[in-house]
Amino acid sequence: MPPISRVLDRNINALIYRRAQDERTLSRQQRVANGITAFVGSMVFVYIHAALFGLWILINIGWLPVVPAWDPSLVVLAMAASVEAIFISTFVLISQNRMAAEDDKRADLSLQIALLNEHETTRLVTMVSAIAGKLGVDPQVAPEELEEMQRNLPPDVVLEEIERQNEKGASSSSSSSSGTPASLTS
Repeated sequence: MPPISRVLDRNINALIYRRAQDERTLSRQQRVANGITAFVGSMVFVYIHAALFGLWILINIGWLPVVPAWDPSLVVLAMAASVEAIFISTFVLISQNRMAAEDDKRADLSLQIALLNEHETTRLVTMVSAIAGKLGVDPQVAPEELEEMQRNLPPDVVLEEIERQNEKGASSSSSSSSGTPASLTS
């Protein structure tokens, strides 16, 4: 395997460090919720429940007369399973909320990187255009297209346009029968 670049290695190490740091800052409650969620999402949990519930049912319907039946209608089993499901669902939701917050952080970071990349690309296009003009080289790009590439777009303008088009798309799709924008069907 060829060696990776120093920049890529640095970025990987920074991500690993950040994840470890985030794990260290978790509260005890979050760690417990994550541990329980990890356990109930494992095959060991499934095997334990299959064995316990299977034995419970077999004993209480009389197929294993080794132990006297204590829940012949299986109502206690159903109640225990329902209470367990409530708690498991709660722990899963706690873990999902934490993961959603992490996803929001990653999305914010991705947006910041994309905005920085857009800014740098705009500056590069401007510099290359100036160099081409100085050297008398034809950039082979239409002037209006070059002008558009050199224009900085503030993020709030882009977000407003996305919202405007979403609203326009929602209103036009509710009035059209196919729900597919005309630009996609042409």
